[in-house]
Amino acid sequence: MPRWDSDQYLKFANERTQPAIDLLARVALDAPRLVADLGCGPGNSTALLRQRWPAAEVVGVDSSAEMLDAARKAYPDGTWQRADIAGWTPTSPCDVVFSNAALQWVPDHARVFPHLMAQVAPGGVLAVQVPAHLNSPVHQAILAVARDLAWRDRMHPATSAITVATPAVYYDLLQPLAAHIDLWVTEYQHVLDGPAAIIDWMRGTSLRPFLQALANDAERVRFEALLLPEVTKGYPRQADGRVLFPFRRLFAVAYRRG
Repeated sequence: MPRWDSDQYLKFANERTQPAIDLLARVALDAPRLVADLGCGPGNSTALLRQRWPAAEVVGVDSSAEMLDAARKAYPDGTWQRADIAGWTPTSPCDVVFSNAALQWVPDHARVFPHLMAQVAPGGVLAVQVPAHLNSPVHQAILAVARDLAWRDRMHPATSAITVATPAVYYDLLQPLAAHIDLWVTEYQHVLDGPAAIIDWMRGTSLRPFLQALANDAERVRFEALLLPEVTKGYPRQADGRVLFPFRRLFAVAYRRG
């Protein structure tokens, strides 16, 4: 798991929060008692849960001390817990287990997704969103640059850091415990200033483990210098000079059998 920088992550806070809004809108539960936000990061998604269910006990869970520090500063009235979400177990079953753009950093989804579904109370909901952009031009460009002879022997942890399967896989994992499952994929068309802004976006998430695998700032500068022309080819400028950054995300909302 890479180290996290909440300031870098929040440079695109509105764009990163929108999928959480869209996921939450599909959760058909009126009055949950206990709600958990797994991989809560700097707390922007947890704030949405507290707004939706003000009477509920809402806890934000993350493994990153840096992200939790940012969450506590931004939302001092919140409840925050440091834990590994892959093996997280609440003190009592949750009515809502929510996770926005976090579980892609956790391996072994065949174990993790049934485990998380088992932490949901009967009649409750597991609601998950993960990026599904591994075939995007920018991700493929990152992988190509990572194969450079100067550092490719150090890149295996980074190239295997993200785990995302198909909707069919998640259906089969959740179905044995679920009364009903909603699955969908949305492609967001983010409007950014140019190819360099796409790299800046990726610095906050999936580019991070690659940069951290490098030895020093000089290598990081060279990595991004090699990356920029590839990203420029993959995302041509629009008539106004800006670029469209398509970003696919996979959503799953599973209701636990009563």
